Amino acid sequence: MSDRSTTTGPAARPEESGEALFDRADEYDAMLQQGLKLSGEDKHFFIHGRLADLKDHLPAAFEPRRILDFGCGIGDTSVLLAQSFPGARVVGAETAEQALVHARRHHGSEAVSFVSVDEVADLEPFDLAYVNGVFHHVPPPQRLRAARLIHDALRPGGCFALFENNPWNPGTRMVMRRIPFDRDAVTLTPPESRALLRSAGFAPLATRYLFIFPRPLRALRFTEALLARLPLGAQYWVLGTRGGGHGVG
Repeated sequence: MSDRSTTTGPAARPEESGEALFDRADEYDAMLQQGLKLSGEDKHFFIHGRLADLKDHLPAAFEPRRILDFGCGIGDTSVLLAQSFPGARVVGAETAEQALVHARRHHGSEAVSFVSVDEVADLEPFDLAYVNGVFHHVPPPQRLRAARLIHDALRPGGCFALFENNPWNPGTRMVMRRIPFDRDAVTLTPPESRALLRSAGFAPLATRYLFIFPRPLRALRFTEALLARLPLGAQYWVLGTRGGGHGVG
């Protein structure tokens, strides 16, 4: 369900660190699907679901021209962000070198480029930062620093969309246990994510929950929009702004 769950592969050895796993970009899909198959869906279902909800609930008249995909992994979401926001330039940022190599080879274009996270501070400001499944891989003492990096990369009034796996959902915990690079992740509860945004200087606007029903219960998915404020979904996202001043749909 995550994008930073994006740069790894199957049969992880217990002694391997998370960063070592994240460098195994070519094996990512097989690893991720070990967990996602419990839902009956693949990664594309979740990517499209996140982006659809994001577009529907950004502030009114908010049209990002520069988008940061922070922790972009192998770049699958970066290219779809460019398609979802025509005319926007998307920059994917990642720490794992092999993931960047993969992303540039398969998804680089005039509209989509990829950089090391270390380069983000030197780039032009962004209007929107999309971050999925990254912070549960960041050691808790380092999370505020990462959130402040994103804050400083945004222009005043820019939006930060933080997507995370919902530890209150039993299905989420089952999925993460089956994915080698997620087994030792330290998840964030929704209140923890909101507090993180506040500490980094953002004004949190809303929290929404996604992906309640697995594929065998897909006939019930039409109700998920009505349940998005309840902490039931496999994932949630918190929308914040740098400096506040926006409303949210």
